[in-house]
Amino acid sequence: MGTRDDILDAAAEVLRTQGFARATTKSIAQVAGYSEAALYKHFADKPAILLAVLHERMPQLPGSLKELIGNPGSGTVRGNLTRLARTAIDFYVEGFPILVSLFSSQELLIAHRNRLRELNAGPHKAQEGLIRYLREEQKLGRIRRTADLSAAAALLFGACFQRGFEVSFAGIAPSGAEHDAYATALSKTLYEALKPAAGRPAPRSTPARSEPAG
Repeated sequence: MGTRDDILDAAAEVLRTQGFARATTKSIAQVAGYSEAALYKHFADKPAILLAVLHERMPQLPGSLKELIGNPGSGTVRGNLTRLARTAIDFYVEGFPILVSLFSSQELLIAHRNRLRELNAGPHKAQEGLIRYLREEQKLGRIRRTADLSAAAALLFGACFQRGFEVSFAGIAPSGAEHDAYATALSKTLYEALKPAAGRPAPRSTPARSEPAG
């Protein structure tokens, strides 16, 4: 850990508790244990600090998606959805106060949007990744063929986003067990709409039939 890392950790804490408008470089420097001069050696201004926090201190939602997408057929679909929902809840609960700060400045929002384009990232990527994962499970017969995968992905992330909003708005701090229960209930409900019809076996790959010699 160095000065820059200490400043980002302090900035993340200040932004979550005070918001972007009330946070100052002075308060961030004080929490970090450095002078403002030390802060400006690493960052040009407060918006630059916020952008760095967004890109380096937010929970890592994409990593969980890559893990799921790379292992279709592993574990259970419901268990995988529970794990992803739990990660998404952490992402939105911890990140909501910081994400909201983006909308305090059009210039800041545009800068963040442009940076995400450079990284080929963005909020839509998580949903696209989940759709790809569900499609692979559908091919394996673990999700019914008529399931609307786009709607399923939107429902999962939408519910997790709502959880982040509710927690931030109410100013509460649910326990890890409460978040676990929310993720479990969400995935159970979603899986009920995705699972194959009872008694219908999963499709099996069959060898190609050889044509008789003509």
